[in-house]
Amino acid sequence: MDAHYDQVMKARAQAGEGTRWYFGYSTILDRAAFEEWRGQHSYEFFELPKGELGEASDLALVYDFPSRWWGGRVAGLQDAPGKSVFGLLFAIPEKDWSIIQHKEGVVTGMCVERTVKVNAGGKTVEATAFTTNPVRASNEGPVSDRFLEALVRGAKSAGLPDAWISSIK
Repeated sequence: MDAHYDQVMKARAQAGEGTRWYFGYSTILDRAAFEEWRGQHSYEFFELPKGELGEASDLALVYDFPSRWWGGRVAGLQDAPGKSVFGLLFAIPEKDWSIIQHKEGVVTGMCVERTVKVNAGGKTVEATAFTTNPVRASNEGPVSDRFLEALVRGAKSAGLPDAWISSIK
């Protein structure tokens, strides 16, 4: 366990009873990668709930964060009127939100939260997605092949549309 774990557990203890909508579009959809991360950070008690197929509107996927861990650039979101990003919409209990923040890199300053509009199951909801912290964004270096493999694996296992999967390869 590390200091991040302690921060997360403190936030969990102080959290309210509500639920938050979370739009996951990246490696959180790859169960194998998520399970590995969960075990490395001592969150075995946390179960990611089943998500619902969702499409976030007026966004594009961009590879704008150079990650040492992934060995190249990884994905974030960019405003793009008329375009969309596919992922899963999750209902996350407020007490578990800090775990999602840790997974998505908020704790380390890698990512920031942003509100997105997601169409899922015939409804449109405002959800929180995570994207590259603007002060850390860069297009230098190659896109990580290992990240792309996890992204595609997760998209396939989540049942995202084939056309979407082809576009992210």
